[in-house]
Amino acid sequence: MKVRYSKLKNNRRLQRIRRHRRVRNRVVGSALRPRLVVFRSLKNIEGQLVDDDAGRTLLGLSTLAPELRDSQVSDDHPRIKRAFAAGKLLAERAKEKGIETVVFDRGGYKYHGRVKAFADGAREGGLEF
Repeated sequence: MKVRYSKLKNNRRLQRIRRHRRVRNRVVGSALRPRLVVFRSLKNIEGQLVDDDAGRTLLGLSTLAPELRDSQVSDDHPRIKRAFAAGKLLAERAKEKGIETVVFDRGGYKYHGRVKAFADGAREGGLEF
């Protein structure tokens, strides 16, 4: 997507894509150590384990998954709690497939809030990165 720099200044989505490209220049996933990609929308968060060598997704999970959608969290920060639970569930499913180490790709977002909670949940679930 070719965009002039002046348009990037005013568009937050394009700024995030630009930051994500910068991160992707350094972070590469393989079959032995896939890339854990995070995407954050206003209400939900999703993570995928990607093998960049083969160009395919090994595993994916969102807070819209049936196991997480029905859980009611009564707390001050329910989206952060659901992100933590999603990271933990993704890690458990990855361990079932034999994946133990990953490379974390924050997707151009700050490592803060729901993104950090997702990563912490994945670590608690048993993934190493």
